[in-house]
Amino acid sequence: MAEDSNGDRSDVSDYTSEDEGTEDYRRGGYHAVRMGDTFKNGRYVVQSKLGWGHFSTVWLAWDTQTSHYVALKVQKSAQHYTEAALDEIKILKQIAEGDPDDKKRVVKLLDHFKHSGPNGQHVCMVFEYLGENLLTLIKYADYRGVPLHMVKEICFHILVGLDYLHRELSIIHTDLKPENVLLMSMIDPSKDPHKSGPPPMLPTKKDKLVLDPSVSKESKSFHGDLTKNQKKKIKKKAKKAAQGCSSNEACEENESDSKPSSPDHTSVDAEPNGDSVEDQQNGSLIKNEATSNEGINKDRKRPSHSRRKELLAAVDLKCKLVDFGNACWTYKQFTNDIQTRQYRCPEVLLGSKYSTPADLWSFACICFELATGDVLFDPHSGDNYDRDEVCLHYFLPHVSGALLFLSINYNT
Repeated sequence: MAEDSNGDRSDVSDYTSEDEGTEDYRRGGYHAVRMGDTFKNGRYVVQSKLGWGHFSTVWLAWDTQTSHYVALKVQKSAQHYTEAALDEIKILKQIAEGDPDDKKRVVKLLDHFKHSGPNGQHVCMVFEYLGENLLTLIKYADYRGVPLHMVKEICFHILVGLDYLHRELSIIHTDLKPENVLLMSMIDPSKDPHKSGPPPMLPTKKDKLVLDPSVSKESKSFHGDLTKNQKKKIKKKAKKAAQGCSSNEACEENESDSKPSSPDHTSVDAEPNGDSVEDQQNGSLIKNEATSNEGINKDRKRPSHSRRKELLAAVDLKCKLVDFGNACWTYKQFTNDIQTRQYRCPEVLLGSKYSTPADLWSFACICFELATGDVLFDPHSGDNYDRDEVCLHYFLPHVSGALLFLSINYNT
């Protein structure tokens, strides 16, 4: 169910949580990941955490073959999650094959593979690294609405993607919402790892984390040309990068405010213990993950109102549709229970058949939210009714009125 995989917007704390908790780090569940872990024989090196869902966690990783940042999605390992991931890969392959020029405004799958860990075998997908989602854009506008000329431009890009999915591929996304539309660049350039922050980390043969010499201005340190103090400074910078810090000031704050990381936390200053991630106990890994992401969360300071306004005015509005974990074909549907509730179309609420128009209903809800800063439907259940009934109560009178108007004026 889409809502289960993405959270329920009626519960703000769950909806905005950046922590998936620890209860699903068990057999059949999430794979415990920490900064510097490698995937696919060392090709992908984890840099920081991007997000999570009920099915998976998503990580910023460095592709050592192409020297680009990518988004690495690690699925839970239980059989039904694996089957869902394989269905998603089929859809993503079809999307990529039909768009060789990358003009259709839909995310590209770059690679996929399986990764074995203590909780089982996890399907992993590698995507192009994009920017922030439309909900972040709405937040930058202080929930007061994005200017209409910007809304129109965003809607154009979304419709290009939907037209491609619906008309050319017969694919229904089934879970369109602001979080599943990503800008192609960061709103704040200072948060773009390509343009700022430390260079990517790479593990050495001894599994120590180092900065990538191929992209670092300080590459001389890997040839022994710098002094001992300079090398120590670079090691310290790499350690801060491993903790998810993007600035010295933020890292100093983290060092003074937070508890020291556990001894087995991977960094350039620590001697390798000889154990791979898979050989560690999940409990310690989860603790390390929380510690390493603490710097990221603390560093996300809210920009000033004037700065937000300035960034919003300059943002590149090109965007792409993402997250096809719940997608299906018009001729092959997996479930009747689709869409996050605030974007759920009438036919699904009524238990009727659905097709591509279901995405257009969600699209219209996104348009309203972009323009106003508020969701069109935000139902809350009561003692004698559920949230679906509340949604029907909201819009059925309007739908009925529209049909009456059409029948009177157009004799239909």
